[in-house]
Amino acid sequence: MISENLHRIKNALPAGVKLIAVSKKKSKKDILAAYQEGQVDFGENYVQELVEKQEALPKDIHWHFIGHLQSNKVKYLAPFVHMIHGVDSFKLLKEINKQAKKVDRKISVLLQVHIAKEDSKFGFSDEELEEMITKKNLDELKHISIRGLMGMATNSSNEDLVRSEFKSLSELYYKYRSHEALQLHSFTELSMGMTQDYPLAIDNGSTMVRIGSAIFGSRK
Repeated sequence: MISENLHRIKNALPAGVKLIAVSKKKSKKDILAAYQEGQVDFGENYVQELVEKQEALPKDIHWHFIGHLQSNKVKYLAPFVHMIHGVDSFKLLKEINKQAKKVDRKISVLLQVHIAKEDSKFGFSDEELEEMITKKNLDELKHISIRGLMGMATNSSNEDLVRSEFKSLSELYYKYRSHEALQLHSFTELSMGMTQDYPLAIDNGSTMVRIGSAIFGSRK
């Protein structure tokens, strides 16, 4: 089932759109099954679970942390994480930079923007994002590469609402893509879209989709 689901989704994705297989709460056996089909990018939400999986599974897997990350947990991910998706404060950026320096790495991150009509979602507001990009000295973060923006739309069957939220994030991405403050940061990724809404996200320019249940089945 995993193999069939994975190939069906990959074949449906346009060129240039990267698939992050969301493997939180899934077994190492399931992850290995997807890996053996050529999937190398996996997304996890919980630090301890990710650390345990990283230690047990092939070392060429690209682990993406897609959950809400607390500053005091960064040190556990810094030695190996491929990308941190949900950076929602300058304080967290500085901590990632600090821990990356300790292990002599440069860690890729995405800035999370709050686009949903839900208080449970995290992220910068438009105003906070602009202030950080234009007012903070991002050049001092030598061990971070800010690769782009990430956002989650409202969990809704209203396609017009979801489409408008993705469109707003896309507009922000293009607004800052060529900004002078980000010239050293390879700002090329727009991460939005999950199992229930990724076609709408792709229509609005997503370069990275996070899909779990459509690959691995629903979580218990």
